[in-house]
Amino acid sequence: MQFLQDVRTRAAAKRRRIVFPESADVRTLAAVTALSRDGIVEPVLLLDPSRPESHRAARETGVEVVDITAPAIVERTVARLLERRAAKGLSEDEARRVARDPLFAGAALVAAGEAVGSVAGAERTTADVLRAALWLIGAAPGVRTVSSAFYMVVPPFRGSDEETLTFTDCAVVPVPTAEQLADIAIAAADDRTRIVGDAPRVAMLSFSTRGSGSGPTVELVRAAAALVRSRRGDLVVDGELQGDAALIREVGDRKAPGSGVAGRANVLVFPSLDAGNIAYKLVQRLAHASAVGPIIQGLAKPCSDLSRGAVPDDIINVAAITALQAAG
Repeated sequence: MQFLQDVRTRAAAKRRRIVFPESADVRTLAAVTALSRDGIVEPVLLLDPSRPESHRAARETGVEVVDITAPAIVERTVARLLERRAAKGLSEDEARRVARDPLFAGAALVAAGEAVGSVAGAERTTADVLRAALWLIGAAPGVRTVSSAFYMVVPPFRGSDEETLTFTDCAVVPVPTAEQLADIAIAAADDRTRIVGDAPRVAMLSFSTRGSGSGPTVELVRAAAALVRSRRGDLVVDGELQGDAALIREVGDRKAPGSGVAGRANVLVFPSLDAGNIAYKLVQRLAHASAVGPIIQGLAKPCSDLSRGAVPDDIINVAAITALQAAG
């Protein structure tokens, strides 16, 4: 798959430092060994103090290993937790307990600039991964909504080459407001530039194209598109557009003449989590597309989630994408 090979090659050119909090997971150990061997990223394993029996295998990988119970690391994690969460009721005792969780220690290391990103979720839930990221890092400037995207590698359908489409949001925000939908669109566009490396063309999807239908969800999508334009005049965005108008040139020219997106879209913003999740699974199964994700977007610094069914190759790919997500 050319997209994933390109992602790995571009990540290797940067060779950024990524933390892996799940050092007791054998798939993670296999992935970090390969990442280090192939020079894709500089992996850092965090030892889990609740699973001391796993420490030897982590050290035998030969990659850098960090004991998160070291006093300097604990104090820095506690200080960051209290800075961001004390006003919301987090006590110092609770912060010290949380600091022993590798997910939170990893997010603190990323927040401190000791690594550019974190990759976890092979054993822990998406909710756990997001909680650590939001508590220690938070959303990117100007973004209030953390969301997700799948990168769908699809067979040729408007040319002779396979394409990579961004589907968002498919895993995090169930019923977005117009403001949240605008956040999702902007985050997806910015990440596409970093991860795929091309110019995003953003379609705000609906069952209506430019007034062919009406109703609350159509108004929601129109309002979100207007917000994207007002906040980011540099982005090429159109909406509301139906799926065929967004993707197929002949249909787009007929339904939305003069659009810079219709028939050319590569970022598809769905009006709800239902729509996005159903769409990516249908495309994955019926079009035999590869679905890479969910990739968490909108954070100030990337903390990526994995499927608990991930295999080592999946972890390698997400680590490479995480390295590309990092600004700079």
